[in-house]
Amino acid sequence: MHRYIPHTADDRARMLDRCGMKSEAELYADVPRELLLGRPYDVGSEMSEKEVRDFFRALDAENRPPQVCFAGDGFYDHMAPAAIPYIISRSEFLTAYTPYQPEISQGTLQYIFEYQSMIAALTGLEVSNASMYEGTTAAAEAMMLCVAAARKRRRVLISATVSEAVRAVVATYARYHGVELDVIPAVADGSVTDRDALRTMLAEGNPVAGVIVATPNRYGILEDYTGLADEVHAAKALLAMTCIAGDLAAIRTPGEWGADIAVGDAQSLGMPLNFGGPYLGFLCTSRALMRKVPGRIVGATTDADGQRVFVLTLQAREQHIRREKATSNICSNQGLMSLYATIYLSLTGPEGLREICEAGYKGAHRLLAALEATGKARAAMPGKPFLNEFAVDTDASADTIIERALAEGILPGVKIGPNRLLIAVTEMQTEADIDRLVNIIANS
Repeated sequence: MHRYIPHTADDRARMLDRCGMKSEAELYADVPRELLLGRPYDVGSEMSEKEVRDFFRALDAENRPPQVCFAGDGFYDHMAPAAIPYIISRSEFLTAYTPYQPEISQGTLQYIFEYQSMIAALTGLEVSNASMYEGTTAAAEAMMLCVAAARKRRRVLISATVSEAVRAVVATYARYHGVELDVIPAVADGSVTDRDALRTMLAEGNPVAGVIVATPNRYGILEDYTGLADEVHAAKALLAMTCIAGDLAAIRTPGEWGADIAVGDAQSLGMPLNFGGPYLGFLCTSRALMRKVPGRIVGATTDADGQRVFVLTLQAREQHIRREKATSNICSNQGLMSLYATIYLSLTGPEGLREICEAGYKGAHRLLAALEATGKARAAMPGKPFLNEFAVDTDASADTIIERALAEGILPGVKIGPNRLLIAVTEMQTEADIDRLVNIIANS
């Protein structure tokens, strides 16, 4: 038995048996092989605790974050006001008790209430829960909410233009919850949802519980969803939209499109990229779906002395009601990060958020124009509207461009094809940074 791994071989065997698996390899079969280590961690049982700490500290030192980040694909490099770390460390927030007993957890309940109010306003919908773990599982919970609201319908449609990561997680949930998940194809160039195909799928004999689309979509494109909500509702289904929280200050919101559910990741509200987390998922709905919302909802009231106080209003989760009646198996919310988002939104305000979006918009459109002027890159999907993220096809391979850019401290984007990059611009990249990236791509 390894000194730092408490589980015995019998322990692991029993856990695998409970999961219905025969081996650890089977347990991780859905994880891409290139992401698996394929060998034991190089931490010997003879190492002392200090030696183990030193070992991992040395590994961490090998990380070399780029100085300039043009990568996006759902997660973006934004500035966080310096006040945030100070405020989240205040004792009334950081050490407040888990909000089961309102009289001793007012700090936590207050920031959750404010978070709900701000996220609901941002999405244009009426109700927000206390937050989700992150964006992809929030989308999966939206799928489950559609099925729960439809009762006997267990078919959900998801657009091919939704992020691949979101679709993969939603598919995993569907697989284990008996949901029939069908993909709505994109048009020929892959840029937007094929609305004609969607109409055909809605008209089929197999009734649909919900439809999931994205704004912006996986390529940064802002799709035109005019009339979509009416078509989906005519088929007695719900419309869910995945979103980038920070973008909603400048684009048409899910509520304005007539969506019933809005989900996504709130990382774009100033949260550091930090090698993948922790981040924050959000889920908002219309008032009609409030009692189907997973997790919990905090409300405000007054006490016997007339003071404003906060309480848990709805708790439709398995810790509080019979497991088979619970809307979800979520047992908590992403508390610290919802506090982070609340402070960020409070400090930036609606006008500040819009200014951040405008900076990204101007930078992205300037960058695309400069790249096309070189003759070495062009919009992969020309003529489509976008906010701050776009796909380009390049003469040089994406791998070559990424390698050259990283050598100069720049992450030039996300590779989405042999010669295709997905590039995002935020308020963090200067005109000089943009010129450097243009020069790298032009000379690769």
